Amino acid sequence: MLIPRTAIFVRRGDEYLLLKGAASKRLWAGKYNGLGGHVERGEDVLSAARRELLEEAGITADLWLCGTVIVDAGEVGICLFIVAGENAQGEVKASKEGTVEWVRKEALTHLPVVEDLPVLLERIHKSKHGDPPFSARSFYEDDTLNVVFAE
Repeated sequence: MLIPRTAIFVRRGDEYLLLKGAASKRLWAGKYNGLGGHVERGEDVLSAARRELLEEAGITADLWLCGTVIVDAGEVGICLFIVAGENAQGEVKASKEGTVEWVRKEALTHLPVVEDLPVLLERIHKSKHGDPPFSARSFYEDDTLNVVFAE
């Protein structure tokens, strides 16, 4: 069984809009990640991504499906729909999820980030609107995170 979720990465040149998780978050408090959340009943993936982007950052953008990652999280996994975006419109604002910041891709090596963010952003950075979506799976083996992309 899989839970559908979105992970949204809006770019502006070599910067990405990332969420620094609020201290109250159960997972990744104080760490940078993409925006996103659950796909609600009755939503398609892009509608869910648009809603999450507006709720978490107060902006809109041109969004497209960039890839999918099946996350092995035990009995119930996550189907993570990776959504890329450009042409952000509106004023970025914080939400209860955390603060939203434009972060240069090169700065990620010096920031606290969720473990798979650098691997995913590297793949997203190479993607262009209109490219076929990538497919990957992520899992832990011997306490090491593995993200394996389909060929």
